Order: sequence, then structure tokens, then C-alpha cells
Amino acid sequence: MEEQPIIVKRVKKVSGGHHGGAWKVAFADFATAMMAFFMVLWLTTTASDEEKQAIEGYFKDPVGYMEAASRNPIDLGGSASVVDASSADIADTEIRLEDQKIEELSETLEQRQMEELFQDLKEQIEQSETLQEFKDQLLIDITDEGLRIQIVDRSQRPMFDSGSARLKYYSQDILFELAKPLSAVTNKLSITGHTDATPFVGRPGYTNWELSADRANTARRALVAGGVRGEQIGRVVGLSDSVLFDKDAPTAPVNRRIAIIVLNKKAVEDIQSDSGADAQPVIDLTQPTEAESGEALKQLESGEWFNPPPEPDPGEVNW
Repeated sequence: MEEQPIIVKRVKKVSGGHHGGAWKVAFADFATAMMAFFMVLWLTTTASDEEKQAIEGYFKDPVGYMEAASRNPIDLGGSASVVDASSADIADTEIRLEDQKIEELSETLEQRQMEELFQDLKEQIEQSETLQEFKDQLLIDITDEGLRIQIVDRSQRPMFDSGSARLKYYSQDILFELAKPLSAVTNKLSITGHTDATPFVGRPGYTNWELSADRANTARRALVAGGVRGEQIGRVVGLSDSVLFDKDAPTAPVNRRIAIIVLNKKAVEDIQSDSGADAQPVIDLTQPTEAESGEALKQLESGEWFNPPPEPDPGEVNW
């Protein structure tokens, strides 16, 4: 039997082709390095001069820098560093700007409310028969303190009896009508009394200062009786003739007036800050000195002690 020949087939490997995954690792390292490089460029561009100096100091002497200052100029671990301080400054600035913006919006809103109240009062004057009759004695404007309503005297039509704090009947009606819109607001009210420059005579120790203060207080009582809440009253002041309406005619009737101001927030804060609660005493006024005590004793013995003016007759004030 003839034997079959044995055939051996040899496959020759061709050089080239697939080399494994090493190139992927190298490319990933390259991409990471490039990303880190661009991050450094970006941080350098956005960093402040102080941060650049801190980074420079770290690379010049890492060991000394870590011992003398923060452990990391760009600290991601939460410890104190230059970046943290800068970020805190930026945050504080942003908070201050936000507070300032809120304050400005609040002032704008309050100004708008004052303007709306101004229009409401004008409409009330036009619609009210009582106020319509005396509208030439009502002056309304907006000042730095808020909305001001002035009730002025006119010739042959004063608000008060001459030299007295007694309201005329029509002045009571005016204040009652004004009390309606004023009681609807939450703002504090200021009431100021003014006189002309004619000196007050007829009562020892009683001047235009006392008269203007009594008239302002009478107006306060009338407003409260008309519906204004007692806690709304923030200030009652008598200014005599120190703030004349018509400086060219100091004795003119228009100088005799009552001013009612719907106070804005800033005016109320100013009044509160002027309370003097934080003032520090220079001397103890509760303990008179020996000289003061001796002088007071002499005045008592000689009858020269100051006698305050008599209280006004209750009949002169009808509120």
C-alpha cells in the first residue's frame, strides 16, 4: 500500500498590525497633562496679584512656605488661605451691594407710597365738602422727612382763638377729616406748631414757644379723637416763630400754622437716634456739688427760687 505524503503548512506572520493597549494609556496621560496645563493658564489669568505672589512663593520654597503660611495657596480643603480671604472679601462686597440694592428698592417703594397718599389726599379734599371749603388753607407737599400737610391761618379765618390753644370749630372739622386717611397708614406722624413773630403778652413766663407747643398738642388730641391711633404719634413739637413760612412778612397770618408730617422710615430712624440713649454722662447730675447746694439754699431762704408760669386755664384748651 502506497503511503500518503505528509504535508506541513507553515503560516508566515506579517509584521505590523495591533500592538496592544499601551498607546491608550500614553494618550490618556497626555490629555490629562494638557488639561492640567490649560487649567493652570486659566487660573493664572483669573488670579489676583496676591494669589500669584502666593503661588510663586510656594514653588520657590514649598517647605518654607508650608511652615510659614497656609499649607496650600489654592486651598480646596477648607483651611485659611489667600484665596479664601479673597473669596470672603468678594462675598462681603456682594452682600453689601445686595443690602444696598434692597435699601434702594425700599426707599423707592416708600416714595411711591407717599406719592399715592399725596394723590389720595388731593382727591379727599376735592370730594369732602368740609375740606373743599378750606382748601386754600391746606398745603400739601413731599419733603425729605415725608408727606407734609400744613394748615395755615388766613386773614379773618384763624385756626385758633387769638393768643390761645383753643381750636375754632371749623379747625376741628378739618382735623377730623384729615384723621380719616392718616389713620389708614402705618407711618408715624409728626405734629409741629408755629406762630408768627408777634410776641405773646398777657401771661408772665408764657411765650410763643409755649403757645406753639400747646397748639401742636391740641391738634394731636383732635387727630386722635378723629381716629388716628395714639401710637402713630412720633413727635409733637412747638417751634414758635423760628421757622417762618413767609420770612419777608414775619407777622403775616400764614406763619401761624400746624404742620402734620407722615414720616418716612429714615426720618423715624433719625428721631430714634437722637434719643440720647447711648450718651455717656460727663458728671453725675444727680449729686449736686456743695456750692450748688449752698446756692439753692440761699435762693430758697430769700424767696428768689424760680417760679414756673401758672398752668393754662383748662377752659382755654378744648381738647
